[in-house]
Amino acid sequence: MSRIERKKSKKRWLKIPLIIIGLFVLGVGIYAFSVYNNAKNTVNEKMHEPVESIDTSITKKKIKGTEPLNILLLGIDAESGERGRSDALMILTLEPKSDRMQLVSIPRDTRTTIVGKGIEDKINHAYAFGGTDMTIATVENFLDIDIDYYVRMNMAGLKDLVDELGTITVNNEIEWSDSKYNFNKGPIAMDADQTMAFVRMRKQDPAGDFGRTKRQRQVIKGIINEGASIGSVTKIDSMINIFGTNMATNMDFDDMKKIFGGYKDTRKNVAEYMMEGTGKNIGGTYYMIVSDEEVQKVHGMIKEMEM
Repeated sequence: MSRIERKKSKKRWLKIPLIIIGLFVLGVGIYAFSVYNNAKNTVNEKMHEPVESIDTSITKKKIKGTEPLNILLLGIDAESGERGRSDALMILTLEPKSDRMQLVSIPRDTRTTIVGKGIEDKINHAYAFGGTDMTIATVENFLDIDIDYYVRMNMAGLKDLVDELGTITVNNEIEWSDSKYNFNKGPIAMDADQTMAFVRMRKQDPAGDFGRTKRQRQVIKGIINEGASIGSVTKIDSMINIFGTNMATNMDFDDMKKIFGGYKDTRKNVAEYMMEGTGKNIGGTYYMIVSDEEVQKVHGMIKEMEM
């Protein structure tokens, strides 16, 4: 073989790994593009549910100016005996100027005026009476604040998320057991079925609904932590589809991108608070009575974040 032929042969062999690398990069690019498109279509076509009680033109201006946002988080337990009622109510406030995040939990048994019904009842019944719109109006009236966005999650969807991830780990603060599982104190790894038992238990917790709400937050954090450490990107599509089936929000895809971009560092400084009250039986029904002082305290906490 001549020198020229050897050089041509060498060049051909050099091109092969470059072609392989090029095909790999192209494949990754196509996959990333398909995931992006899937996420965009899922959010805009399946998850996006505008509500009359929130003027999104105002909220979009807030995002553009990177102003503080109040987001109502609604957990709907579609498999429980309280189907159609909000199982969890939380106000998530994002303050990007000083990178702060605040999560305030409202006890679901809190007695307040249900806006649109004109009666006093448990705050979680607002969803059964009038869906997301009535819940937003009731929470805004209860705390005298403005809600910018809402995110509604079917709590049963948590099971699908954990099932996709395999397991999540939480730090269990009390030792207890049910007819099927034992939950030891300390860090525990849980599969999907264990997670649902963990998040739904209330009677064996000395803190009652307060403890249950805390465990809901622990599970959400566990899902986030495990999701961030997924070794295979092939699970991303499945996760997106699970969200599309179990989540609704008045955010569109562009809103989400701007929030993730301009507010992502708020997670560096997280404060949590559970509204306090006193249990009381009225007419044979259990309520959580939250004092005016406690309401004003939480109102002030949220308003301080908006300054």
